[in-house]
Amino acid sequence: MTLREFLCVLKADLIRLSPKHPSGIQPFEWGNIFNPRFTPVVILRIARFCYLSRTFRCMSPVFTWLNVLLFGIEVTPRCEIGPGLLLPHTHGTVIGASRIGANAIIFQGVTLGAKYAQMDYHPESRPTVDDDVMIGAGAKVLGGINIGSRARIAANSLVIESVPPDSTVIGVPAIIKNANNH
Repeated sequence: MTLREFLCVLKADLIRLSPKHPSGIQPFEWGNIFNPRFTPVVILRIARFCYLSRTFRCMSPVFTWLNVLLFGIEVTPRCEIGPGLLLPHTHGTVIGASRIGANAIIFQGVTLGAKYAQMDYHPESRPTVDDDVMIGAGAKVLGGINIGSRARIAANSLVIESVPPDSTVIGVPAIIKNANNH
């Protein structure tokens, strides 16, 4: 990842915090740089940037632990996360996914990870989250499954099967609701 790519992703994350103007234009607001919903995103982006750099790779765990200590969120720097990430609240969140697409919203207490304890990181045993997905507070998404674009996962749901695009998932274990079965 180049510095330019890093800054473009950060800008997309920052714009995501700004409310849309009635004209439909989403302004860039500098005041959001110090928003507590943005700072953990900056730190996880720095951890990822360091992880991808041969020179700064050793610094990646420092930023990962800084996020744990300051915001209660653990995010593996191995997880590729698309632009426009929104973390309305962070405490208790664990992101050990294989990949997360653009414009994801992940609430507090969410776990994205393997079904079984792993001391190593195996992407094939971790969930993949596509674009524009919303994951509610306390939801658990476990295993090598795929969450399709624009899916909505209700709070406190346990998702252990792949979810098609444009679906809503609710319950323990999760039941998939889509346009075909309301």
